[in-house]
Amino acid sequence: MDVPALTGYLAAHDLLPAGDLAVSPISGGRSNLTYEVTAPGTRWVLRRPPTAGLTASAHDMVREWTVMSGLQGTAVPVARTIALCEDEAVLGAPFTIVEFVEGGVIRTQDDLASVDDDTLARIVEELVGTLVALHGVDIDEVGLGSFGRPDGFVQRQVALWWRQWGSVRTRDLPDVERLHRALASSIPVSRRAAVLHGDFRVDNTILAPGPFERVAAVVDWELSALGDPLTDVALMCAYRHPAFDAILGESAAWTSPRLPDAQALASTYADAARRDLPHWPFYQALAYFKLAVIGEGIAHRAAQGF
Repeated sequence: MDVPALTGYLAAHDLLPAGDLAVSPISGGRSNLTYEVTAPGTRWVLRRPPTAGLTASAHDMVREWTVMSGLQGTAVPVARTIALCEDEAVLGAPFTIVEFVEGGVIRTQDDLASVDDDTLARIVEELVGTLVALHGVDIDEVGLGSFGRPDGFVQRQVALWWRQWGSVRTRDLPDVERLHRALASSIPVSRRAAVLHGDFRVDNTILAPGPFERVAAVVDWELSALGDPLTDVALMCAYRHPAFDAILGESAAWTSPRLPDAQALASTYADAARRDLPHWPFYQALAYFKLAVIGEGIAHRAAQGF
């Protein structure tokens, strides 16, 4: 991190806090680089894309900034937005600055060890309720009507992830090709559009200090979009699969057998949203297709030395 360059940017935009500025990396993130920015009376979080191994559309700072700005003041908890810099000359990449949110993050099954079953059940209920609240946001009311193209979203998703497979595959897998053909031939008509997180699970939230029962903030919005909310629900459920541990390289909290299984999670969402889940097998298949491509992408980047 080039602290003098960051200091100059903040000063030029009347954002420079009083006192010395300190920047330190925050560990745990697996997509964009995250830093804590502090000064007397100030505590922020700065995020920017990684320096290598970028995946197309997976590190979009402007996307993250736009949706977080739109969600300010809604029932969806997000950090207060401070600044967006699109000038790559400042730090070598676009970056965002948001307010630091106090709380804890549950990433691994070890992190769950101190959480009793009753508290864990309330956390799951809170998480699902937060996703329902997100999908219930009035897109036009929060100024996100032009944030994306919800029409044809699912069809574009199938095509996007197939193209991504072609970019990252390290071997031929006939099952992936058969799955893509099945998806492409059975795309359902979406009934409504919603703001999507695109990567929703417990470790992409900050839980309030003390007893972990309230989501203080939802983070990591770089994959957000406008589209079919069932894609969000299905991916949240697909992350429950034990194979997700291999993608993360550790025993993820979200794959713990202590949590409800994928079908129970889907039912909890349907009950909380008071909506059915039409064409659910399709959305499940699409979610697992995404996981397959993500896993292959990791193998591809490893082979390239990233």
